[in-house]
Amino acid sequence: MNYTEQLKDEHQGIMLMLQVLERICDVLDTGETVDIVHLEHIVEFLKVFADKCHHAKEEELLFPAMERVGIPKEGGPIGVMLQEHEVGREYIKGLGEAVADYKLKKTGASQKIIKNARNYIALLSQHIVKEDTVLYPLADAHISKRVQEELLEQFDVIEIERIGAGKHEEFHELLKHLKSIYLK
Repeated sequence: MNYTEQLKDEHQGIMLMLQVLERICDVLDTGETVDIVHLEHIVEFLKVFADKCHHAKEEELLFPAMERVGIPKEGGPIGVMLQEHEVGREYIKGLGEAVADYKLKKTGASQKIIKNARNYIALLSQHIVKEDTVLYPLADAHISKRVQEELLEQFDVIEIERIGAGKHEEFHELLKHLKSIYLK
């Protein structure tokens, strides 16, 4: 697996979690309750797997490598991706706060979950398509094979340092578990 294939593979996991989250929004929309532990695990997945690990690989390694080969940050696709990462972080912050309120059974918490979750789902779904179809092919075309191999090695370092050994696998088990519950 090369470096962009690893990122695309991570996108598949993120997209699966977004499908689970959309289904949870549908359940909450009907007035039914959702297991708070599931919501807390989803927020953790999005904060840790999607942002702290996946986005860190892009922001700290891939995007600078792209800039070094002449792909502009400002006014180019890298700048757009960075801006979308920031907007996504705000939605996840709002989602986390709404889940905390939901746990305390505060009025309106379900609606805050739905609003932040659906905004995040819409943003990230489009974001992933842009990265997979525009940004990553651009990187593949301009970054040398040697640097691509170095990036893949550095991705492993980020994974171990940021989320810890074995955590990636735990997140994949969580995905399987939630899929079996919400995406029957």
